[in-house]
Amino acid sequence: MIVTVEGIDGAGKNTLVERLTAPLGARRLSFPRYEQSIHAQLAQEALHGRMGDLTDSAYAMATLFALDRHGARDLLEAYVGSPEVLVLDRYVASNAAYTWARTGDQAAADWVAELEFSRLGLPEPDLQILLATDPVEARRRARGREQADATRARDAYERDAGLQERTFAAYQALAQRSWHSPWLVTADANEALATMRTTLFSPSE
Repeated sequence: MIVTVEGIDGAGKNTLVERLTAPLGARRLSFPRYEQSIHAQLAQEALHGRMGDLTDSAYAMATLFALDRHGARDLLEAYVGSPEVLVLDRYVASNAAYTWARTGDQAAADWVAELEFSRLGLPEPDLQILLATDPVEARRRARGREQADATRARDAYERDAGLQERTFAAYQALAQRSWHSPWLVTADANEALATMRTTLFSPSE
C-alpha cells in the first residue's frame, strides 16, 4: 500500500515518516526528489529566485512538481496491491493544497488531480495523513531549522507566512472531502501508526 504524510513546511513530516517506517519495515520516498529529478531541481531553483518569473505561475510550478513524481511512477506502481508499504513524504495532495492556496481557486486542486492521477497515471494513495501542526509553530520550526543548518535556507513558499496558512486551510478542506482516498488528520505519531496498522491488517488476519 501507499501511505502519504502531508503538511505545511515545518510541520514535522520527516520525523513522522521516520517513526512510521521502522515499525512496519516500510520503504520511504520523499518528494520533491531534488537530488534525482531535473524537474524538481528546476522548481527548487525557481523557489530560490534563479529562474526569473517562473514562480509567478502556480500552474507552471505545479507541473514541474507533477513531472518529478511522474519520474518515479514505476516505483510507485510496484506498491499497488502489494503487501509491502511505501511511505511518502509529500505526494499529489501537496501540489493540490499549494496550488489551491496560491490561486485561491478550489478547482485548482481538481486540476492537479486530473493532471497527476489521470494524465500522468500516478497511483492514488491508500491513506493520506495530514500532520496538523499549527502554522505558527511550523513557521517557528522552519526558522530554527534554517538557523541551525545553512543548507536548509527557506525558499519562497516557506518564507510566505500567508501562503503557509492558506495551504494549511486547503489541506484541511481536502481531508474533509476525503480527496482521492481516506485521510487521517492528527498531530500524534502513535495514532498515525495505529491507523496504518488497522488499514494494513483486517480483523480476519
